[in-house]
Amino acid sequence: MSIPPIGAYPMPTTNDVPRSMVDWNVSQYRAVLLIHDMQNYFLAKFPGDSPTLDLVRNIARLRECCADLGIPVAYTAQPGGMNSKQRGLLKDFWGPGMTVDSADREIVAELAPADHERVFTKWRYSAFHNSGLLDYLRDCGRDQLIVCGVYAHVGCLITACDAFSHDIQPFLVCDAVADFSPEEHRMAVSYAAQRCAAVPTTDQVLAALTSTASVPTG
Repeated sequence: MSIPPIGAYPMPTTNDVPRSMVDWNVSQYRAVLLIHDMQNYFLAKFPGDSPTLDLVRNIARLRECCADLGIPVAYTAQPGGMNSKQRGLLKDFWGPGMTVDSADREIVAELAPADHERVFTKWRYSAFHNSGLLDYLRDCGRDQLIVCGVYAHVGCLITACDAFSHDIQPFLVCDAVADFSPEEHRMAVSYAAQRCAAVPTTDQVLAALTSTASVPTG
């Protein structure tokens, strides 16, 4: 199997988002923004319009806000050109994957990492697998992870589940992730809301990060 071509679909709105089981509040003093797998190889599967434009625009808004507030911004990116051992069981589901060509590997230009932003090599669905991401969060003194990028029901959801397993509060931003189809997008957000994460919209995250309520007390 390879990644299928993806048709246009609208991003979810607040009316489409399931109620989270938790009442976590994202804080500029606790969070790290993770921009997940926004490489040309994965974005090329989408049409040029929705949801791509909304996805990139919303992630850019999150990144700009985090940069302004001094919130760490991190990325994942697959290395491309994995040999059979490195690829492991991924090849049975997705084939050989991306090449080492920059046309595949580079993060889309609108979101290209700055020199001071960390890029973690992505080996499996979870961004935590063999990457150093957990140590980075611990070293930064952060216990919240804002997850955005692609694909919602694959790496984004599994990363959110893994964060939860490490007692890192995940926030899967429902309109800053995208997927193979609206059905799979909704499935990922619904599962996250019920089992492992908060699922705010981009606007809700931005409002919380800039709110005085996020200022630590005591």
